[in-house]
Amino acid sequence: MTEAEMMNIVRESLNELLRWVGFGTLTGLAAKAIMPGRDPGGAVATMLMGIGGSVIGCGTVLFFWRDASIDPISGKGFFAAVLGAFTLLFFYRLLAGSFFVETSSDEDRDMHKTRKRARRRKLAEEMVRDAA
Repeated sequence: MTEAEMMNIVRESLNELLRWVGFGTLTGLAAKAIMPGRDPGGAVATMLMGIGGSVIGCGTVLFFWRDASIDPISGKGFFAAVLGAFTLLFFYRLLAGSFFVETSSDEDRDMHKTRKRARRRKLAEEMVRDAA
C-alpha cells in the first residue's frame, strides 16, 4: 500500500468520524429538547447519547423492516436516531430515579402537614368570603 493510499484512507476515516460526532451531537440535542426536565451529562454525554441513539434507532428499524434502506445520516435516519436517543435518555432517567423521587417518612409527614394547613387556610378564607 502506497503512502498516498494510506493518507486517503486516514482522511476518509477522519471525515467519517467527524460526521458521526456532528450527527451524534445534533441527535442528542434534539432528544434532550424533546424530553422535558433537567438533563444529565454535558457535551460529550450528549454526543455519545446521540451516536448510541442512532445505532439503536436505525438498528430497530432494520430489525423490524429487513428490506428497509436507512442511512443514519439522512432524514429517516435522523428521525430514527432521535427516537433512539430519546429512548436512551428515558431509560437513563428511569433507572437513575429522576422520575420518581423517594422521600423519608419525616419528609412525607411534613409535606402532608403543609398541604393540610394550606387546605384549612383555603377553606377558612372561602368561609369568610362567603359570610361577607
